[in-house]
Amino acid sequence: MTLFRRLGLFLCLMAAAADVRGADAELDRVIALAREYLGGEAALNAVRSVRFEGTMETVEKTESGLHPLRATLRIHFQSPYRQRIELELPDRLEVTALNDYEGWQRIEARGEPGSRPRITLLGKDQIRRLRANTWENLAFFRGLAERGGRVDNLGLSEQDGRVLRKVAFAHADTIIFYRYFDERTGRLVLTETEKGGRIREEGELWAAGVRFPSKIITVNTLADGSRREVTVVFDRVVVNELQPDSYFALPPWTSR
Repeated sequence: MTLFRRLGLFLCLMAAAADVRGADAELDRVIALAREYLGGEAALNAVRSVRFEGTMETVEKTESGLHPLRATLRIHFQSPYRQRIELELPDRLEVTALNDYEGWQRIEARGEPGSRPRITLLGKDQIRRLRANTWENLAFFRGLAERGGRVDNLGLSEQDGRVLRKVAFAHADTIIFYRYFDERTGRLVLTETEKGGRIREEGELWAAGVRFPSKIITVNTLADGSRREVTVVFDRVVVNELQPDSYFALPPWTSR
């Protein structure tokens, strides 16, 4: 399994998009407060691309046991539907990219003379999730209904001794994020996915007047019942550093 797949739920976290039109007044208030917490309308509406740089740490399960795994991480989101993820390890480089409705992954082994990079095209389900993820990281809780999704106010919910507003962001029946907001500040406290993953944000980094998390912790339950925790720490966020389309496009020397 590639590190891109291990990142999984983390990539779905960083800033959900949602449209509150037709929602009740309470949902409208909470979404407006959440956007204000992140930086306000002017700053959020000006974002066209976001680049995150940092590290990812997890534990890899192999036949010989559990081993710590650390990778350098770079993620670039760009409007409308462009995304590129780079995971760099001592033995390989994994690049996963979305170019509108086209998705691909390239794995390049290091320290193996004569080896060739392996490139695969992503399936429809993976592309749908990457498109949803890209939209979320650039729309900051607003716009989901315009692309055929829905937003539902699920009322108050107690999590870790706190009463929070639970909101469902449904991109499709198979892509749903349940987000828990602090009603007083608008801060996103917790995200759960339709598959039971739990994602928390910590700390903050400011770029172009927008507040981003400096740390994200994702906990997933695997098929064998074990739990996997992935921790991502960002040390740099850059806003509106636009890249050419070729940065996201399938390499031209790859046969389709």
